[in-house]
Amino acid sequence: MLGARRLLGALRLCSSVSCPRPRASAKMRVRDALRVQDARGECVTVQGWIRSVRSQKEVLFLHVNDGSSLESLQIVADSSFDSRELTFGSSVQVQGQLVKSQSKRQNVELKAEKIEVIGDCEAKAFPIKYKERHPLEYLRQYPHLRCRTNALGSILRVRSEATAAIHSYFKDNGFVHIHTPVLTSNDCEGAGELFQVEPSSKIKGPKESFFDVPAFLTVSGQLHLEVMSGAFTQVFTFGPTFRAENSQSRRHLAEFYMVEAEISFVESLQDLMQVMEELFKATTEMVLSHCPEDVELCHQFIAAGQKGRLEHMLKNNFLIISYTEAIEILKQASQNFAFTPKWGVDLQTEHEKYLVRHCGNIPVFVINYPSELKPFYMRENEDGPQNTEVA
Repeated sequence: MLGARRLLGALRLCSSVSCPRPRASAKMRVRDALRVQDARGECVTVQGWIRSVRSQKEVLFLHVNDGSSLESLQIVADSSFDSRELTFGSSVQVQGQLVKSQSKRQNVELKAEKIEVIGDCEAKAFPIKYKERHPLEYLRQYPHLRCRTNALGSILRVRSEATAAIHSYFKDNGFVHIHTPVLTSNDCEGAGELFQVEPSSKIKGPKESFFDVPAFLTVSGQLHLEVMSGAFTQVFTFGPTFRAENSQSRRHLAEFYMVEAEISFVESLQDLMQVMEELFKATTEMVLSHCPEDVELCHQFIAAGQKGRLEHMLKNNFLIISYTEAIEILKQASQNFAFTPKWGVDLQTEHEKYLVRHCGNIPVFVINYPSELKPFYMRENEDGPQNTEVA
């Protein structure tokens, strides 16, 4: 009986606010609201930050974004709401009916019945201005607010989708995810300069360090994965990596996320290259299909032409050339390299970029490096120890 009374009370409450369905107002993300194809006045609640305010004589238009999509949801309210409290940057909770929009710019809009200001914002003092494209140097001064801009929001959504795609690929193909440690005593074959970690206060006692041995931020999880590959045939890790390299180039970061995998009982280098190609393409396809608006914004304002290059990559198989072939291609190039290509010398960044352009802007595997250029444990080719099976 008590449950029936509560149900009847809920029905009366819903009918009192003209809700078309016998249920309380449901919270909905902006992304999900924008995807509703046949809006019939569902009673919903949306929470987010005001991106724009436009006040007319009898109608108030707001655009609210919650970070779930590039596009904002249009809120339509009558003149009874005080527009002075609804300012750009304020966080709000809006309850109302999701209806089909009369405008061609969007499919749906939210007809507001209640607007609650959760956190107000003084628009004039807010450092990010509406419809103004701020340079990245300016946004770095406001790291807690820059993610509200379209550019940074799109980058973070693309990165999130790419991360999910990487995990999805490995899971679907039977890999076990290994959480390799961030603090370690390994330097992983001299993969890079190390950040040494020490406690903020002096250690009291005979110990010279907190762990009895020097500890560092990891430069690679490879050694830990190799241990795990003795019990699991397929393992991977995807986590933060740290390099204390004193360089300001785009290719050197103090902290970045790196994908590493190990496969036991591999019979050929072709098997490894196939996994790498599948991973690249599966991740790219998911990002392009799930974040089309974000990819388009990045294409227009951040990395022009990147979208076309990704689509071109998906349509073509990755190429495979030997180290010797690569050197011959570079020697015949009309380009003047800062580092002269020579057999027995490792490839430089400028060489790698030229090879990709020469091969039609398709990813290229370079295999069969001279053994003296690679670590001692690399597998040798069957035709002799001069070359190693490395890509």
